[in-house]
Amino acid sequence: MVDTLAMAPAPDVQATFCATLIDQWIRLGVTHGVVAPGSRSTPMAIAIAARTEINLHVVHDERVAGFVALGLGSGDGAAPALLLCTSGTAAANFLPAVVEAGLSEVPMIVLTADRPEELRGVGAPQTIDQLELYGRHVTWFRDPGVPEASTSGDWRPLAMSAWSHSVRGPVQLNLAFREPLLGNACELPEPVEPATASARHPGSQTVKLPDAAASPRGLILVGGRHGVDRAQIIELHERTAWPIVADPLSGLRDVSTVTTIDAMLRDESFAAAHRPDVVVRVGRPSTSKPLAQLTASPDVTLVQVGGPGRIDPAHNVAAICSLDDLLSVERSAPDEGWLADWQCAERLATQAIEEWCATAPGLPEPTVARVLAEHAPAGSGLTVSSSMPVRDLEWFGGVAARAHSNRGANGIDGVMSTALGRALARGNSMPEFVLIGDLAYVHDSNALLALAARGVDLRVVVVDNDGGGIFSFLPQADALDSVRFEQLFGTPLGTDVLALASAHGLATSTVSSADELIAQLDEPGPWVCRVASDRERNVADHAAIHVAVASALAAQR
Repeated sequence: MVDTLAMAPAPDVQATFCATLIDQWIRLGVTHGVVAPGSRSTPMAIAIAARTEINLHVVHDERVAGFVALGLGSGDGAAPALLLCTSGTAAANFLPAVVEAGLSEVPMIVLTADRPEELRGVGAPQTIDQLELYGRHVTWFRDPGVPEASTSGDWRPLAMSAWSHSVRGPVQLNLAFREPLLGNACELPEPVEPATASARHPGSQTVKLPDAAASPRGLILVGGRHGVDRAQIIELHERTAWPIVADPLSGLRDVSTVTTIDAMLRDESFAAAHRPDVVVRVGRPSTSKPLAQLTASPDVTLVQVGGPGRIDPAHNVAAICSLDDLLSVERSAPDEGWLADWQCAERLATQAIEEWCATAPGLPEPTVARVLAEHAPAGSGLTVSSSMPVRDLEWFGGVAARAHSNRGANGIDGVMSTALGRALARGNSMPEFVLIGDLAYVHDSNALLALAARGVDLRVVVVDNDGGGIFSFLPQADALDSVRFEQLFGTPLGTDVLALASAHGLATSTVSSADELIAQLDEPGPWVCRVASDRERNVADHAAIHVAVASALAAQR
């Protein structure tokens, strides 16, 4: 085989190199390839398209393609998607998605086609410096050079190395190809032993836990990307009687003792009387500012378990450990009264939120989030924008709230594209819903390109308040005059979000009540549904909910 390959023309060697890598990745479990069209990437694009084991997704916009690959790899235990582009600025457009994947430890194999060495740095068209283009946002980088027959024994190990490093985040393989780019299919080199597709995580080391870890007054916070066994979290709760506060991104909302803690902690009397001695944070922090302030308090001991990378934004984590470490702590009998107080407060706060959502006129933004949580079909997916939608879902979505959001970099970019990737991974078995504001929707509107022809059931709910609604909750809204605030932060778009969807051949609708939204959720996608909102009214609505919860909690005291 090696002799045959050694005599093959250079284009055939390049084709065989690509076919070998693809074959190895298929053996390891890759099932999705995202290709942004271009010329220099031809050998790899042909190799991906030639294998029926790979679901091929051609995405015209590289920035969208990156987030589609992110969505494909974001599910629990998902294999990395292949993400391919041509040379030049095409590769630079992958950066936002690579950053998010790196911070969230989402597996992704980024394949950037490049010019050969002799065409770099000499003014050749569509050529930039692609070496280590993504810096420390990738876990591994290689630039193996133009494929040569003499290096064929290294090809499968190269593919396996890319795979193994991608378990903990994105990798970049920079692939140089010479013209001519098209070759004939060659017989693959003899396969080597495939690499294992399972991730190996380092075992936990013995740690010294603070004395507060044995306190009867504790909280268990569970956030996204925690990578921790569900049964162990429940066991810690049962042994300690510490309430579980699980956000929608954790996948554990159904066992959460408390879902309304943001509104609870905004009541100063309740917050003072229910300050824990210890907080165990499993995975990422939630979106709640009052909860972040609680965990940053000097008289609260914070213990971190799991999560992608280091999670210590307040620089006050007292220990980083495993749940095994916490379960091994000797402790006295749990304080059932502590748990009962939180359970009572949860019932009161939940009832207040339910009553407010049921009686508020029109269709306020908190109600939209709660309706989606409660009425989306069982088994469907939900992607929420990392701005007000993720907060509304966490704060007001109730026990049914469960979603994905790009919270690694907390940006609003790529929300639609990520949802498209998750829908493609899901197939047509169940729909993928999107809850998004008009600004994030327009920002990522290229995800709508060819959406109607992709055969996915994507159902998009756009809360349209004509601008950046979350900024109305910040001090800038009160500190600046209205004209300057609107210019720099409100940033009204004036875009017809439904006309934008119609231009791509998608069904559209507008709803103005909870009943209309519930009915719309059952309609097969793809479609885009608009909910009109007002930014000033939305601030008042949130304040009214917090007043209602505080009034309900006062009955407990």
